[in-house]
Amino acid sequence: MTHPARDLLQTTTADLAPDPRSNPLVPRIADGTAPRSALAALALEQSWVIPADRRAFEYLAERSLVRDPEAAAFFRTLAEGEALAEERLSSFAQACGVNETRTAYEPLPGCQAYPAYVAWLALNASPADVVLALTANFSAWGGYCATIAQALRARYGFTDEACGFFDFFAEPSPELESRATAAVRAGLDAGRLDERRAYRYGRLLQTYEAMFWNALTAAP
Repeated sequence: MTHPARDLLQTTTADLAPDPRSNPLVPRIADGTAPRSALAALALEQSWVIPADRRAFEYLAERSLVRDPEAAAFFRTLAEGEALAEERLSSFAQACGVNETRTAYEPLPGCQAYPAYVAWLALNASPADVVLALTANFSAWGGYCATIAQALRARYGFTDEACGFFDFFAEPSPELESRATAAVRAGLDAGRLDERRAYRYGRLLQTYEAMFWNALTAAP
């Protein structure tokens, strides 16, 4: 028995898989040649990204509640996950030597383009389209986090607690996958999912993701 929603999620994720060359920083972290200053910048940039994404997902959940309850459940799960990730981020930041400097830190435009676009999607896009676009993007992000978590232990001597932020995103989430499938299926059944538009959103998300890593690599 075929499952159109699941098939669409899988094919979109495969089609939007990033070129390995689009992320120059993660391979350097993997082999231990990335400076600790780059790790510190990663922690600081994420301290801006995570709360921004959480609020965007909360807004999407609220906006979806009446017409797209399956999408609302997906976005609530995402928002809850961002809250948990934010708790784990402080241990990584401390391991990188970052203290209470967030207010003095100037975030990089190339890094903050991603959450800015997520906020745009929260305001303007069809919830079902956003579910499909985000799910495709999360596959790449989870792979990056798995590589970073392993390298932080093997190359930089970080503790399990300090790696918890990346471990969290690296772990597969059957619950989130199930909610994404339900939301996409409901969007297809109701005629509220535009595959071409969702693909466009996903392509832009992947581009902004690449900008994030390239901006960190180029930072002094």
